[in-house]
Amino acid sequence: MYYNNVLETIGNTPLVKLNDIVSDVPGTILAKIETTNPGNLVEDRMALQMIEDAEADGRLQPGGTIVEGTSGNTGMGLAIAGLIKGYKCIFVTTDKQSKEKVDILKAVGAEVIVCPTDVEPDDSRSYYSVSKRLGEEIPGAWYVNQYDNPSNVKAHYLTTGPEIWEQTEGKITHFVVGVGTGGTISGVGKYLKEKNPNIQVWGIDTYGSVFKKYHETGEFDEKEIYPYITEGIGEDILPKCVNFDVIDRFEKVTDKDGLVYQRKLAREEGILVGNSAGSAVAGIIQLKDELKPDDVVVVLFHDHATRYMGKAFNDDWMRSRGFLDDKPKQALDLISDHQHLPLVTINQNTEIKEACAKLEEYNISQLPVVNDEGSFVGSLNDIDVFRLLMKDNTIVSKKVADIMTEPFPEVSYNTSVEEISSMISKENQAVVMKDLAGVYHIITKYDLIGALSQ
Repeated sequence: MYYNNVLETIGNTPLVKLNDIVSDVPGTILAKIETTNPGNLVEDRMALQMIEDAEADGRLQPGGTIVEGTSGNTGMGLAIAGLIKGYKCIFVTTDKQSKEKVDILKAVGAEVIVCPTDVEPDDSRSYYSVSKRLGEEIPGAWYVNQYDNPSNVKAHYLTTGPEIWEQTEGKITHFVVGVGTGGTISGVGKYLKEKNPNIQVWGIDTYGSVFKKYHETGEFDEKEIYPYITEGIGEDILPKCVNFDVIDRFEKVTDKDGLVYQRKLAREEGILVGNSAGSAVAGIIQLKDELKPDDVVVVLFHDHATRYMGKAFNDDWMRSRGFLDDKPKQALDLISDHQHLPLVTINQNTEIKEACAKLEEYNISQLPVVNDEGSFVGSLNDIDVFRLLMKDNTIVSKKVADIMTEPFPEVSYNTSVEEISSMISKENQAVVMKDLAGVYHIITKYDLIGALSQ
């Protein structure tokens, strides 16, 4: 069996149980992983549905141009479908989106225009305004308007919702998903509640977005709107695709928690997914007290981690925004500044003057001493050598073995910082550590001071 084109592979995505990351959460937590779609995202579903519906009613003609404002994901779905069907694509996005999202749109032949994020939606520079204007000005263009396009919701009502119902054998009790355009939560929520009105539908929002307060009070509060880093969820407008009637509650998640849990999904579950997935898992953990042991929770993961390698998975980017807990926890953390450098040692049969030269050449305070087989047999530190030279400078011609002290204690790569700290003293200035590759490194009191003072 084979598919006629990549569009036929959209849908039927897997449902995978989460384990370690939700170990303290009651119930069974299942992830609907949409990254197996051709564009690695859930938006492939609604992109194809919107195009096919526009073709059917004549809004999109052969050889036409698809124009849309997008955070990147819907654009990818539209770009792939447009490529297969022979349409030109022009997408307008914001400067908040990751570089990877822009690059991947260009990779499939789309033209991308980047607009400022920090402007009002009705500002002529906003990506809403620019995309709408281009849709009106370009001959043969179809402006998709995913935020208000009913085909967005329809796609999930026809495909995603039924898949989840069948995969859980109707046992689902909660559906959780980040809310952006609203198509996924509204389409899936409508389908599931028709099957069982008791199913809870939870929307994950972000701070800086209007959804939660509007849902709870009916008030569109502009004071709720401010810039945020989280991508793909939250809005400063009320898209027509958001059906608040099928949403039981919204939960807000901070930028930091969304990013941290995005990284945790990769490192604890082996699931490489996007920013909104991290926010969704963080939201479930925040609401864990409302869940029971027999609940079956399905959380939808929109897109793939490759869109975020320069942000969430970039330690420097995370650190610069205060999102990374950088305090060292184990020995391996303490050698990050010199992990690439070879360990400097001295043979026990070498003359002391050569040891002094090494201390000076490498600007170091201590040397592990090895025998001819390379095993650690002793240690030298500059203070002891200096004291001995002050008493008798003729010792420079003696062997290192004549003045060396006990070898530095050896620790493993995962020895705790607390344990290493207890081993460093006036009498013992360092420890040696073997990393995962079997390579030795030295950890000194200066490594500890530098790491702990960050």
